[in-house]
Amino acid sequence: MERHWKIAIVILTVFVVFGVLSIPALFRSVLGLRHAAVTAEQSRHLISQQPISTPTDTLVKAQLFWASPTSPTLEPSEIALPLSADPVQRAKQLIAALIAQAPTPEQRTLPADAALLQFYLLPDGTAVADFSETLGTETPSGILSEQLAVDSISHTLGASVGAVHRLKILIHGQESDTLAGHLDLTGFFPVESTDASVSPTNAPASSPATPETAGPASEAAPAPAAAKPSSP
Repeated sequence: MERHWKIAIVILTVFVVFGVLSIPALFRSVLGLRHAAVTAEQSRHLISQQPISTPTDTLVKAQLFWASPTSPTLEPSEIALPLSADPVQRAKQLIAALIAQAPTPEQRTLPADAALLQFYLLPDGTAVADFSETLGTETPSGILSEQLAVDSISHTLGASVGAVHRLKILIHGQESDTLAGHLDLTGFFPVESTDASVSPTNAPASSPATPETAGPASEAAPAPAAAKPSSP
């Protein structure tokens, strides 16, 4: 009986020693997996932030909507941008400019680190904008700041992309209940098409609104609408 106990103790000791020796390797493996996941996300972010250029780009004066420096509303800013005739690529270019070219930090409506991961346009004019998680985590929490963020996208798209009639926002490919705790993202936001920012001589030829490759299911008035998104 005593011999059996000795054998059991020896076996247990072997397992303990093996476990202790394995912990550093396991720790390194976990860190390696985490680093790989972070690197993949960073790479995806960098790719999505690369300037978009298409053969049909034409330099036009576009209206982009940022926060007013004097009041809690949006106001249009006219800037020259090379914009594609393709509505999907055009929308991507506008949203990228909306993120990267805010006149001042105080007028920014979308987080500087936010990235548009994908943009889809359905035949009925429904646009689906899929953003990185930063849009939700770094947008200041509050109904006003969240509404300004969404309205800046919808107003900017409405001024320059006539094919877009309503907007759906996803966060990292998934539907989110709210943007940053307040604004409802489960429905659709209306986009009023004005095309007011594109001069007739520079306006790109219209093209049918067709969806991009299937994947996971941005107005001329200075003040944003405060309506909740419409139901599907």
